[in-house]
Order: sequence, then structure tokens, then C-alpha cells
Amino acid sequence: MQPTPKQAAEAIGINKSISRNVGDQLIRLVLFLAASVSVVTTIAVVYSLSAETISFFLDPAVSLWEFLTDRRWTPLFGESQRYFGISPLIIGTLNVTFVALVVGIPLGLGSAIYLSEFATARTRRTIMPLLEILAGIPTVVLGYFALFFVTPILRDIIPGLNLFNPISAGLVMGFMILPTISSISVDSMQAVPRAIREAAYGLGASRVEVVLKVVVPAALSGIVASFILAMSRAIGETMIVALAAGAKPTFTFDLRETIATMTSFIVQAAKGDQPAGSIGSRALYAVGSTLFLLTLMLNIASNQIVRRYAERYE
Repeated sequence: MQPTPKQAAEAIGINKSISRNVGDQLIRLVLFLAASVSVVTTIAVVYSLSAETISFFLDPAVSLWEFLTDRRWTPLFGESQRYFGISPLIIGTLNVTFVALVVGIPLGLGSAIYLSEFATARTRRTIMPLLEILAGIPTVVLGYFALFFVTPILRDIIPGLNLFNPISAGLVMGFMILPTISSISVDSMQAVPRAIREAAYGLGASRVEVVLKVVVPAALSGIVASFILAMSRAIGETMIVALAAGAKPTFTFDLRETIATMTSFIVQAAKGDQPAGSIGSRALYAVGSTLFLLTLMLNIASNQIVRRYAERYE
């Protein structure tokens, strides 16, 4: 018995509905697996860091109190000369980051204000790709640039400046983080509705007053978040500090001295000179865990600032 046209149409509709549901489920599964990759990767990183870090602190020669308070860091030395105070690496990291932020924040925020509020569309289309090119320069190139170009100039200007120092590394790193600050701040300021600007103009405010007293405060959450993200990137930068800042763990706030950062020590310890499972190799994981926790706290702070102070417009 042949089906009627109505029955045939209903059968076709049912088949299409089943195919559509199967396709939707398949796409959902693929997207779920793609989203799960980052979660699984993060869990794997945390597990590997945690296992070796716990083994490091279980060693009788290591004390958590010494790790947090001692001002000497020599885990790769002989047994009688080993000290496990991470504070020289933290201070060195903060020294370089401080210089980078002193350079990157004013330049990044200034360029963002200009691009968002003063530049013409043609100028914006020209400058933004140049900032992206700056962000794409390999950091190893920037490290050699800091060592062989910036440092000789600074040594002619600053008396007593060592060949390896946090100033030249921080200056170049400031330009490295500039695109991060600029692009995020531009997006935040352009998200401020045009009506708010026009209302300020209607009250007699000048263009500079509108920018500084209306637009920047309204976009402040995004701007501060860009600062924190830039700081996080500066803390985690490796090649620039490894090449230009040195690898001498020194507890000092003198920016002319050679220092070591957490990332530069990781590079030094990861060269393969330390046997796997030794206290020297485990010290690498302890420093990596400290760096991970520090950047994690900065990212959490950035998200909290955005959620708490973000302006919402209808």
C-alpha cells in the first residue's frame, strides 16, 4: 500500500527532525570537548606542579619558613651551600615589573585615550595594526635588543649600572605590555555610550574634561583590569629578563644591580644540569608553583574588579 502524500511529508519531516537533533547533539559534544581541553590542561599543570612542590617541601633540608623569609637562594649549589629563600627571586621579579609598569601604563593609557577619543578613523586604522605588530615581536628578540642596544645607552647615563640589570629589561618589557594596556583600554572607552559624552558637552565641558572626567572614570574597571593583566604578563615574562636582567639572585631594591627573577631561574634550572628528582629540579617546580599562584591571584583580582566596578548601560 502506497503512503499518501500527507504521510510521506510527515515521514520526511520526522527524518529531518531526527537528523537535526543528532546534528545538534554532535555539535554540542564537539564544543564541550573543545571547552574541556583548557580545563583538563589546567588540572594537569596544577597536578604536576603540586606533586613536585610537595616533594620539595617534604625534603628534610627544606623549611617552608626558610622558603618564605630567607634572603638567600642557592638550591643548585653544593649541599653545604644550599639556601632556599625565594624572596630574592620575588624582589627581582617585582623590580623588573615595576619598571615595566612605569613605562607601560602611561604610554598605554595615553595611546588608548588618543586612539579612542582624539584620533581620526584613518589614524586609528593605521596605528592599531602597528601596535599589534609590536605585540607580535618575539620576546627573545626584545631581550637581545635590551641587552645590546638599550643597556649600552643606559650605562652612559646611569653611573654604576651593571651590564645585566632590571632597568633595561623593564624598559623593553614596558613596550611589550603596551599593546595589552592600549587595546583593552580602547575597547573599554569605546564601550561608553555616546550619549554620556554628548550630555557632558551639553553641560559646557571641554573635550579634555569629557575624556578625563567622564569617559575614563566610566571605563575605569576595564582600564584597571588591563593594568593587572599587563602586570601578570610582565611577571611571567621569561626571555627578556633571562637575557637582559641576569641570573644572580640578589635581595636588593637597587635597580642598577644584577638580579634574577622567578622565570629566569626556571630557565637556568631547566637546562638539564640537575638530575630528575633532585632537590635542585624540585626547586624549579616550587618556583613555578609560586609564579602560578601569583599570576592566578592577579587574574582573579582583575575579574573581581571588572565584576564589581563595571558600568552597565541600558
